[in-house]
Amino acid sequence: MSKRDWVVDHIRRYQESDGADGHIWPGRDGKQALTCLLLTTTGKKSGGEQTTPLIYGQDGDNYIIVASTGGAPDHPDWYYNLAANPDITVQVLADRFKGTARTATGDERARLWELMAKIFPTYNDYHQSAKATREIPVVVLERA
Repeated sequence: MSKRDWVVDHIRRYQESDGADGHIWPGRDGKQALTCLLLTTTGKKSGGEQTTPLIYGQDGDNYIIVASTGGAPDHPDWYYNLAANPDITVQVLADRFKGTARTATGDERARLWELMAKIFPTYNDYHQSAKATREIPVVVLERA
């Protein structure tokens, strides 16, 4: 199964099961279980809905995600979509809601980066890979 097929299947299973299948995402090492939400953005170019499964953390009532792309030199497509239109739909387990996304900056970004690096320490490796070309965005998802 290709990576794209795997992602499409993951999204389908998550949506059909209200997150019972797909909310807990085994880490790359198969040992660390990570929590996953579904982020739906409006495509910057297509104008269509784009759904992406992402590791998340929580900060109060907000959900936090990281636009890492595995430390690649470019931001993920979903991040460019948010920059063009911050209106989003989020699904966490059976909870689906509309919201707004914003990029954390300054002290807030530093604090939230630490939060997310505790959840998924590999983000620190991604930071080292990407730092020559970009700062990896930390994104705050707020309910509407």
